[in-house]
Formats: sequence, C-alpha cells, structure tokens
Amino acid sequence: MYDQTRAQQPPDQPRGSTGHRAQVPEPLVPSAGRADLDKRLGHALNIFADSPREALQEAETVFDEATALLVTALAERREALRAGWNEGGDDADAQSDEYRLALRQYREVTQRLLRM
Repeated sequence: MYDQTRAQQPPDQPRGSTGHRAQVPEPLVPSAGRADLDKRLGHALNIFADSPREALQEAETVFDEATALLVTALAERREALRAGWNEGGDDADAQSDEYRLALRQYREVTQRLLRM
C-alpha cells in the first residue's frame, strides 16, 4: 500500500518506527577519484605557508577535476535512470512501478545536489 508520509520524507532520513534502517546513499563521485583528489587538496593546504601561489593553483586544479568527475558521474547516473524507465514493457503495473522508482531516484540525486 502507498504510504504518502513515507514518500514525502527526504530520502536520506530514517524511516521511523517501521524497523527499517535508512539506506545510505551511494556517493555521487566514485571513491577512487575522491581519495586522490582529497590527497592532492591536502597537499595544497600543507604547502600554502611556503608556496601560496602553487597551493592555490593546485587547489584550483583539484576543484576543476572534482567538478569534471561529478559531471561525468551525474551523466552516467542519468543515462542509467533513463534506461531503466525508458525501456518499459507493455505491463502497465510494472511500468508504473519502474516510473515510481525512477522518480524517487531522480528526487534523491537532485535533493543531494541542492544541499551541496
């Protein structure tokens, strides 16, 4: 049965007294890319006292690469979502469920972006 209260609840909040744990959303950027960028940003922070201009250039480069990774990851997510609901079959009930799931996933990702 459709639970309107639960459907309106932000996707990253616990689900309340139902006993289900809230799912942790997967990161928007893959962990391998995040780890390298985080390390390089830390390096930029560490060299700032001795080489402020070099530190800022490195921080800018890291920012640009992080932005590019995020854009790529979001484009891949969009394509995966589109493929999930755009290939709908003839079963109207199954199609409605696919649409509902896709809408929920679009909402979750968009809300995460808006909270950045």
